[in-house]
Amino acid sequence: MITHGTEIKLFSGNSNRPLAEAIAKELDMELSIVECGTFSDGEISVHLGETVRGRDVFIIQSTSQPVNDNLMELLVMIDAAKRASAGRITAVMPYFGYARQDRKARPRDPITARLVADLIQTAGADRILTMDLHALQIQGFFSIPVDHLVGGPLLFKYFEDKVDEDFVVVSPDVGSVTRARNVAAKLGCNMAIIDKRRPKANQLEVMNIIGDIKGKKCLMVDDMIDTAGTICQGAEALYKNGAKEIYACCTHAVFSGPAIERIQNSHITKLVVLDTIDMPEEKKIDKIEIVSAAKMFALAIENVYLDRKMSDLYK
Repeated sequence: MITHGTEIKLFSGNSNRPLAEAIAKELDMELSIVECGTFSDGEISVHLGETVRGRDVFIIQSTSQPVNDNLMELLVMIDAAKRASAGRITAVMPYFGYARQDRKARPRDPITARLVADLIQTAGADRILTMDLHALQIQGFFSIPVDHLVGGPLLFKYFEDKVDEDFVVVSPDVGSVTRARNVAAKLGCNMAIIDKRRPKANQLEVMNIIGDIKGKKCLMVDDMIDTAGTICQGAEALYKNGAKEIYACCTHAVFSGPAIERIQNSHITKLVVLDTIDMPEEKKIDKIEIVSAAKMFALAIENVYLDRKMSDLYK
């Protein structure tokens, strides 16, 4: 049963509590009470501290590190709300983990993004609200509505005053060309492409650069940065080919392994990221600028609740 015009209940898991609190503040409400912990053997333990019967329930949880714990916590929270007779359950996933395994690249590979979609639906979610999926076709893995937000407009505001005739948007790989082209059109500037070859996983060799970047200010655009190998080697290639200044931006700052060290030692002047993933203090360095996505998610939650269209968010 789906009910409309009922009270919103906003719950948060442990993955990104600061973002959830910021979203609640934008909505001028408090986060609902929930106890999220573990049993002594590590099993997830959840108890919703407020009634959700007939309510419009939003559960905010990024499936970031530790990925499996946060994913399981989301599933258990959805199940708890479903069994407590929630009217409608929306899984608000600022960062959707396992999105990189979206197809069979080799024989006997799993399609884990589809598996996660099935798990979320089976747990009882009625709707998904997420941002910048690694692959857009993941929306088709769900048989429930998916509201897919775009983080680009939040990132581009940082660079608007830097755009001139010497500004170039750069795709760090061929797979990001469409994203880079859209950004270039938005900012009204030219674009370039870094052509690369990856001999092994997490090993990268840059081959050449398509486009004129000599003496230019370059902005590399990606949806996520994990170990930062792609973005930092791309910056190295731009620097060697005469780029004047090198900037980068992404929606999801995964930053695993040597990412922070690589960014610190790279030719990147400034890396702008959104707060879809909570960043520990030890990873916050001067080169990294964090922009909040709280207001956009708050408006999106309000639009879901009031059955309004999402395109109004970008006006």
